Amino acid sequence: MSWLDGECTTLALCWRIERRDGVTIGITAHDRDLEIDGLVYRAAPGMTPSAISRSASLDADSMDVTGALTSTAIGEVDLLAGRWDGARVMLFATDWSAPGARVALGDGTIGAVETRGGMLTAELRGLSDALERPVVEETSPECRAELGDRRCRVAMAGRRRFARVTAVAGSVLTLDAGEPVANGYGGGRLRWFGGGNSGLEDAIARSDGATVTLRRPPRFVGVGALVELVEGCDKSLATCAGRFGNAVNFRGEPWLPGIDLLTRYPGG
Repeated sequence: MSWLDGECTTLALCWRIERRDGVTIGITAHDRDLEIDGLVYRAAPGMTPSAISRSASLDADSMDVTGALTSTAIGEVDLLAGRWDGARVMLFATDWSAPGARVALGDGTIGAVETRGGMLTAELRGLSDALERPVVEETSPECRAELGDRRCRVAMAGRRRFARVTAVAGSVLTLDAGEPVANGYGGGRLRWFGGGNSGLEDAIARSDGATVTLRRPPRFVGVGALVELVEGCDKSLATCAGRFGNAVNFRGEPWLPGIDLLTRYPGG
């Protein structure tokens, strides 16, 4: 491209970040805003990327970005709350004097987020990061399917209920409605539809009557918020057969001997 060959460089780095709920923002290291394909890339001159590691091997590509995360569009509270977890990031260079032409530098998803010296730093994981995941499942006495997915096949239409939070004490929420069965929401999910937590999701450790205990306290004050409660499962064969009548789709090996079988001896 001609703008890369000139004596005076007009190169500007840009990030396009797409959140899983559809929210999309643009950030540029240039000192003024740029509009590219209808999206305004807000100026963030303090944004400093690390070296970009890319290769033709099967090693995962990665890089870190510091500074862009202090943008008003990506605040520390939202990042630590998980709103940007798994967001897709596209990094490219463009000509700031005539935005439009691009040189792709990499893309991936937001991984680990941490604070360093009062600034937030996010790891960007390349597409090849998926190759580091297990390719086959390991055996387990508990079910490996998620309640209601295509392997479990339990109908979830009647297992989702709405309630309103009336009190919060640490990780324990008090609701204006009770559970359908004992510990019916244990292992399930809670989705927020109001207040500062709106759009976020929490895992439920257990439930008891009109209270549910989350695996971690809510990020923001949640009293008065509307929530959706999704039933859970402890993934045991007994629950699968007794509560859901779904033993035929159980995805575990409850009677498979463990590795301690090799160390047993007669009479042990």
